[in-house]
Amino acid sequence: MTFDDLGLSPETLKAINDCGYTEPTPIQGQSIPIILMGRDLVGLAQTGTGKTASFTLPMIEILSGGRAKARMPRSLILTPTRELAAHVAENFDTYGKYHNLTKALLVGGTSMNDQIKILERGADVLIATPGRLLDLFERGKILMTDIKVLVIDEADRMLDMGFIPDIERIVSMLSPIRQTLLFSATMQPEIKKLTEKFLSNPKEVSVSAPASTAANVEQFLVWTTKRNKRDALLKIIKSEDVKNAFVFCNRKRDIGDLTSWLKSKGYNVGQMHGDMDQKTRTETLEAFKNDEITLLVCSDVAARGLDVAGLSHVFNYDVPFKCDDYVHRIGRTGRAGLDGRAWSLAAKGADDKFVDAIEALIKKSIPVKELDGEMKSERSSPKKAPQNKPSKAKTAKPEAVKTEEDKPQQDNKPAKNRKNVVKKKNGDASDQKGFGDDVPAFFG
Repeated sequence: MTFDDLGLSPETLKAINDCGYTEPTPIQGQSIPIILMGRDLVGLAQTGTGKTASFTLPMIEILSGGRAKARMPRSLILTPTRELAAHVAENFDTYGKYHNLTKALLVGGTSMNDQIKILERGADVLIATPGRLLDLFERGKILMTDIKVLVIDEADRMLDMGFIPDIERIVSMLSPIRQTLLFSATMQPEIKKLTEKFLSNPKEVSVSAPASTAANVEQFLVWTTKRNKRDALLKIIKSEDVKNAFVFCNRKRDIGDLTSWLKSKGYNVGQMHGDMDQKTRTETLEAFKNDEITLLVCSDVAARGLDVAGLSHVFNYDVPFKCDDYVHRIGRTGRAGLDGRAWSLAAKGADDKFVDAIEALIKKSIPVKELDGEMKSERSSPKKAPQNKPSKAKTAKPEAVKTEEDKPQQDNKPAKNRKNVVKKKNGDASDQKGFGDDVPAFFG
């Protein structure tokens, strides 16, 4: 199958050809014809499968025959993070360059006034994170009654980040006569309920086993201690042919500390997490893509939506709390058919349950490597998940909370008061800022 077989217009095919693509990926080949028919669709695909183009390409075709009115966008794409929203916007710029379509990117950390100006001119495609979209809606800057196509991207991540109530509220504002597309890496029970509530007789497309890891990514596990983690990471980096790498941490405090330490060892290092303003995050990512930065120490904000060509390595300085995040983290490498290597550092005793959950999810053991005589490969107290109850391995994940990823921007005309509240372990409610430096990095 080629793109010529999918029913796309000559203008879109020319844009695809400019990129050097000739054959669609499995998710694209199966999804595009269904979307062009006007059917609702549930797409199950892991990161790195070309999922974004599977809905942007047919949306360009669907929208090419009309024009948006002021403050009345014709389509809406909801994403959980700014980086993923920017990635979707880049797809529209790339594949829609021979069509006269307009878009608006609504995310936190950027000027609200600039976004309002674009909306007033009219936007065919609205790409937004939930918080900023609701902010602008409450200010009367958006009318969503004319939206004909709704895309909920990374629905499982939306669930993890506590956005589902916002999604339900947004969908309630739309016309029931619309086409709805939902994409997710996994089909959890909560996601299944969303499809039944928001979609009408959807066609389901699944191109890979949920939460599977790419065969061309070599995975390694090193058992160490919290005190020896930095030295272990340094030994691995020195022994590997690292062209560029993401180094994932669970806590924002550790990101800054590890970045400073690696710089002191002579490496070109940058950092990225949800507390950074959008301008700084964008500049850091561009420096990384331009090889000005070799190591990017980051939170799970970089685990989805960032497509860096030829990323050679992923290092899990911390084993992720959520086993699904492991799949998305290491999915940053080994893309486009290239080989990749993923190393995870696990603290003996503390991380056993998280490693068990990951191995239960991916249905295989991660090969253990021993760095030297001091770094023993065995665990101090193994805690293997029961084979007949794999769900037990997943009980270690933290409660879903709402991120500050698209925290409403303050200005002279505040929106209605909407507080994001999270639960601490002791059951008390507190604003997210109350967590301070100890907040896990995946929150933002």
